[in-house]
Amino acid sequence: MLEKELNLAQELSLEAGRIVMSFYDTDVSVSWKNETDPVTQADKDSNEFITAELSKLFSDDGILAEESKDDLNRLSKSRVWLVDPMDGTKEFIEKVGQFSVMIGLVENGRPVLGVVYQPTTDMMLFAVKGDGAFVVRAGEKISVRVSDVAAVDQMRMVVSRSHRAPLVDTIKDTLGIEKEVASGSVGLKVGLLVEQKSDLYIHPNSKTKEWDTCAPQIILEEAGGQMTDCWGNPLTYNKEDVFNAKGFIASNGKAHAGILNKISPFLDQMD
Repeated sequence: MLEKELNLAQELSLEAGRIVMSFYDTDVSVSWKNETDPVTQADKDSNEFITAELSKLFSDDGILAEESKDDLNRLSKSRVWLVDPMDGTKEFIEKVGQFSVMIGLVENGRPVLGVVYQPTTDMMLFAVKGDGAFVVRAGEKISVRVSDVAAVDQMRMVVSRSHRAPLVDTIKDTLGIEKEVASGSVGLKVGLLVEQKSDLYIHPNSKTKEWDTCAPQIILEEAGGQMTDCWGNPLTYNKEDVFNAKGFIASNGKAHAGILNKISPFLDQMD
């Protein structure tokens, strides 16, 4: 099921990765969509390539892409592609390698397919609903599964390298978590969960958008994990307002409800 769609998403992510890497060792110019959100020509060229190919090969589907104007035609579609042409632009600019190309497919508001590709390491994560989650490195495909860590104070928490909010530290202390790892890109952070290098990722603000979480969510769920908003509600996609307004929490699923309960007193501090 969705074999054609998966093959295409993988091919497009690989080629988009090559496009992005063609800028990586250059003095790329940076413009700003707002005071915290940079964009480069690499983002734009990757976005243009992916959306053009999707439009050509799946013309009946909607598309929501970070660097494309949203004309809202997608709202009438049951299938919508969500594209982040480069998640982790700050890490790209700083040349630390922690960025990825992310392509997801939504059916009736729920993710059913996701591809996350890190071009600096040639690592790809992917999943299709009902078929499990996998990582490919050096041509080797391996099934991935989240950890079994159930004691919250023993969990390793992945945090944002470039968007760390003070509330994250408050929550981390409340949960009694001592171990943490920092990374750029939502997709790569979720990758740490599905490869058992982390157990929990909490993003308690309203700044992320649908293209940030779509592909990572289906990969996490197919690896046995769980992603909800910070109140425990399902994340929904192809909304008119594309922000994840209530943040999100991604975990190995072993103590998700308990974590939600413990962080609830702090959620009125979300920005």
